[in-house]
Amino acid sequence: MSSLQCVILCGGLGTRLGALTAVTPKPLLAVAGEPFLETLIFELGRQGIHDVLLLAGFQAEKIVAFAEASPAARRFGMTVEVSVEPAPAGTAGALRQAADRLADTFFLINGDTWFDVSLLALWAAFEARAPGVLGAVALRRVDDAGRYGSVDVDGDRITGFREKQPGGGAGLINGGNYLLSKEILERVAPVSSLERDVLPDLAAEGRLIGGAFDDAYFIDIGLPETYERAQTEIPATKRRPAAFLDRDGVINVDHGYIGSPDRFEFVEGAPEAIRRLNESGRYVFVVTNQAGIGRGFYTEADHFALMDHIAAELRVHGAHFDDHRYCPHHPDATIPAYRQDHPWRKPNPGMLLDLIAQWPVDLAQSFLVGDKASDIEAATAAGIPGHLFEGGDLAAFLETVIERPRTESE
Repeated sequence: MSSLQCVILCGGLGTRLGALTAVTPKPLLAVAGEPFLETLIFELGRQGIHDVLLLAGFQAEKIVAFAEASPAARRFGMTVEVSVEPAPAGTAGALRQAADRLADTFFLINGDTWFDVSLLALWAAFEARAPGVLGAVALRRVDDAGRYGSVDVDGDRITGFREKQPGGGAGLINGGNYLLSKEILERVAPVSSLERDVLPDLAAEGRLIGGAFDDAYFIDIGLPETYERAQTEIPATKRRPAAFLDRDGVINVDHGYIGSPDRFEFVEGAPEAIRRLNESGRYVFVVTNQAGIGRGFYTEADHFALMDHIAAELRVHGAHFDDHRYCPHHPDATIPAYRQDHPWRKPNPGMLLDLIAQWPVDLAQSFLVGDKASDIEAATAAGIPGHLFEGGDLAAFLETVIERPRTESE
């Protein structure tokens, strides 16, 4: 499956922030000690979106320097490129100027806002669309939609965009995250706005769908007061509970030493369970003993190829895992280099502890799901509850775990 592309609009002047953006592009303003854009790159990377195009204008050389140095891009093996506007052309015009660098289908987000949604869920909805649909929009439900301009829907079909009407009551608004077909460029003028000139016409023609993300965090750093809020809110939002999942017997049917896609089979409800975890705001980590490597049944390269296959299969369902750890070691391994009781091999907690050290995990609400006593022992040693999955529908099982209150003993 081909790589997914995300385009980020970075060309605005940010005049409402005054001196803060006099010489600094708004997406590069520091939030909790790092450029705001770094948060967006990190969030894309953990969802498996590794092809990023930044549309730059004002102080473009600083955007280029960021792209070359982003720690998140290095961490996730991402390609981050920059397209520089020769002249300001509006949000749609900027896309037109970068036409030769756009994928046939691409995500589009703003470089000064973070809408904490599962973009892969948006992608899955778009993939299942009716013929003729050219875009999907992530929608937000708010108490007073009239303050922003509301979105009218019929089922999942967007039928129109309404101007601001104070006192309009609760409703849906445009969250600014899109998945678009490159075909929309056929109706884009050289200088034009996506929001004013393109989306309303697409909606009127029935060519847009929308998905509501009611509880997702949203912030726009374009005002002094919201920029100040971002300094504490964004680090707090990035600190998430985690679901640690064993692989064989939990995510996939354990046929014994699974090392290739042809032997991989999802446990019933596994993709839906992982998507539910994604949408609940949790990190999803896979922690798996892989003694088959140490026994010579398959290689570490085979393991990574299978994990890539699993990621691609999950993407079809709008789901992803954020990271994984594996342990190829075993005291009885036939390959000497792997013959040891390694601290990462469950029931030892090494894999979990490494993930906890590398990610901003909220341990108080985290848990592990495994199918063996050794999984539960590893969870206990890492300081989180462990839940034994004995088969059946993983989505139904996970629902009970998510809703279960944590006790004092845990």
